[in-house]
Amino acid sequence: MSVRLSRRSYEHARKLIENGAVVLDERDDWSAHQPSTRQENEFISEHGFNEYQKWYLGISEDDDEDDRKRYRFPYGDFKRVHLCGVLAAESRAGQYKYFDIEWAVAHLHGMLDALISTK
Repeated sequence: MSVRLSRRSYEHARKLIENGAVVLDERDDWSAHQPSTRQENEFISEHGFNEYQKWYLGISEDDDEDDRKRYRFPYGDFKRVHLCGVLAAESRAGQYKYFDIEWAVAHLHGMLDALISTK
């Protein structure tokens, strides 16, 4: 399976962080904060896959563009970047050796850490 970084999604996440659209939650909060399947389907219905894919840092080259499983490594709730989502993505990218995704997520993590240190 070939999964690569979505530069578009990475830039979207960076802009959200720069604009303060973040939730500085705890590492273990992601299971409660990540969008449910129902929320994902509603978002796709309202905004389409073009907007949906902005919330996932990885793209599986093996899956169809209009298939939710094409998009990997979520980092937010369709409104804000969640620290817990970034941490989960960073861990999984490292585990599966997706180095381009791991690098991008580490950069987002650093941006969020900088926000924490100013609070």
